[in-house]
Amino acid sequence: MGILFRRSKRLEVQIDEYLDLIVKGGLVFKEGVKFYLRHQHADFESHLEQLSDIEDQGDRLRREIETSLYSHTLIPESRGDVLGLLENADRVLNRMAETLMQFSVETPEVCEEFVSFFADLADFSITAAEGMVRAIRAYFTDLNSVRDYVNQVQFYRKETNKMAEKLKREVFSRQLRLSHKIHLRYFAYHVELIAEEAEDVCDRLAIATIKRYV
Repeated sequence: MGILFRRSKRLEVQIDEYLDLIVKGGLVFKEGVKFYLRHQHADFESHLEQLSDIEDQGDRLRREIETSLYSHTLIPESRGDVLGLLENADRVLNRMAETLMQFSVETPEVCEEFVSFFADLADFSITAAEGMVRAIRAYFTDLNSVRDYVNQVQFYRKETNKMAEKLKREVFSRQLRLSHKIHLRYFAYHVELIAEEAEDVCDRLAIATIKRYV
């Protein structure tokens, strides 16, 4: 991250650690969903707890970074963009934690024929979030690579949307109670939102990158 942080090694390390937490959160989310789909409830709850801890760590670290950026007037020319990126990236991590919590609270009944759809949906969505992290890291280290990673995020966001639509069509084509269909659609929508939020961060990142070139 040397481009922006030549005078603040500590801040560079903090941002790196924060991005590591998002990647870790995504992996825990994916495994948590798989455990839920396999009815391994103890393992699922353990992953939910891990993800909640990661979210708390992320919140604390993000506040420390914000304080460092303001109180020490570090990288003043890019401070607003960095803050905006971190705050929006935080929504992605929060979305993962909230969605896994909703699985725990509402315990949607996922029929066997929809299990692979939900697993693939979670995979695509988290792959988009991982691409978002790579794009943010590139913003600090290699501006020329940002566009490539942003394109990857856009690709996986579209794949997520396609999988979500396929799942919803399958759900509504089956002989199930309407309330059951709506409940499954609700969960598909919330997993899909992780990729949507990741793409929103990349939209902001693309603008911030252009500003760095000017």
